[in-house]
Amino acid sequence: MTPTDEQLRAWGRAALQHDFADIGLVRRALTHSSAVQGSGSYQRLEFLGDRVLGCAVAAWLYGSHDEAEGRLTSRLHALVEGGANAEVARALGVPDQLIMEANARHKGLHQSDNVLGDVAEALVAALFLDGGWAVADAFVRREWARLLGDSPRLLIDPKSQLQEWALKRRRGMPVYAVVDRQGPDHAPRFTIEATVRGETPARGEGNNKQEGEKAAALALLARIAK
Repeated sequence: MTPTDEQLRAWGRAALQHDFADIGLVRRALTHSSAVQGSGSYQRLEFLGDRVLGCAVAAWLYGSHDEAEGRLTSRLHALVEGGANAEVARALGVPDQLIMEANARHKGLHQSDNVLGDVAEALVAALFLDGGWAVADAFVRREWARLLGDSPRLLIDPKSQLQEWALKRRRGMPVYAVVDRQGPDHAPRFTIEATVRGETPARGEGNNKQEGEKAAALALLARIAK
């Protein structure tokens, strides 16, 4: 059932700790593409939120961690990648608030890391547009704070681990490329190739690009370890 503006306003106050002047921003941030046609989903907000989130976390890390650039970069990517953002979205109760087609929910998309991570970014954008930088920055520092404490755990993620290994050895950032895609649109299977300068590329598979990238990173780390 589609929530009313008052229900969304109440959730915004409780979960996001902000009283929205434009409640339409919250509705759009929570709307999956399956529920609308055209540009009414969270995707445009996600584009902006990704940049606001990255800037907020970068400024936060710069001020709170006296570390080299490579280490700060690793922390930044660990904190703003889809899996980390999805954790924030779950803590906010986003899965229950998502506006999506019943069939999409039945497929479990309301629990997808990709979807939840994108919505977390869209919510950051909604707060930025409605309340300005101070409101968005305060939200990021509050909700991502526990992830900062968990950053050693997050860095265990194979993509973050590979990135840290590469940057420490001045190999640049790992590069991921889709080399194959099989299956129907509702159940795709991606083959991803991970490359680090000076190393033989490795491949991995997943039900989405992010899973494939993690599998490829893990395969490359295993090859490097040998």
